Amino acid sequence: MPLFEVETEAHVIIAWAEDEAAAQAIVEAAYPRESALRISRRPRDTWVISKTALGIKSGLDPCATARDCLAKAAGDKVHAIRLYMQETGTDLEQARKVIESNMITGW
Repeated sequence: MPLFEVETEAHVIIAWAEDEAAAQAIVEAAYPRESALRISRRPRDTWVISKTALGIKSGLDPCATARDCLAKAAGDKVHAIRLYMQETGTDLEQARKVIESNMITGW
């Protein structure tokens, strides 16, 4: 089954679907108030997100620190961002990106 990338006003959804119409149906079911701006069939059956695109510098393991901050904050994103900034010395935008990317992966 092919992998599709569907972009809406607020989300980028990655899903396996039989065809473009099925991918559209997935978006309509998950986000009924949003319309698809772009639907692309991925050339391979994997999806890769660049750490650089997320603003994560290599050589550092932000995931362990971010996950620790999320655990200390009991999942409170704003508090976790503050903790991450205190522990790493990063700025607000960098800390937000790291915490949010770890929340998405199910810390």
